[in-house]
Amino acid sequence: MSIAVYIAVMAVVTYLIRMLPFTFFNKKIKSRFFRSFLHYIPYAVLSAMTIPAIFYSTGNMYTAIAGTVVALVLAFMEKPLIVVALAGSAAAFVCGIFVQ
Repeated sequence: MSIAVYIAVMAVVTYLIRMLPFTFFNKKIKSRFFRSFLHYIPYAVLSAMTIPAIFYSTGNMYTAIAGTVVALVLAFMEKPLIVVALAGSAAAFVCGIFVQ
């Protein structure tokens, strides 16, 4: 198959995923439980995609744990995202130097 077919199929699937909720939910959702459930879906999906990537990206569990702990502590202290990302990466890098 050509790459144009792949791109077209990907565009249709992406469009359907974004269009279907608007089609099925024309009215405001009144169920407090369901609204609360939908509120947390983006956080759950982001966590499910990010956490495995963190622990398998360095190839060493100790460096991944060090970077994660530093990032979590800085995020808990409400530091800017760039500071959290750079400090977590630096912690993983420095830990990697000492582990090997």
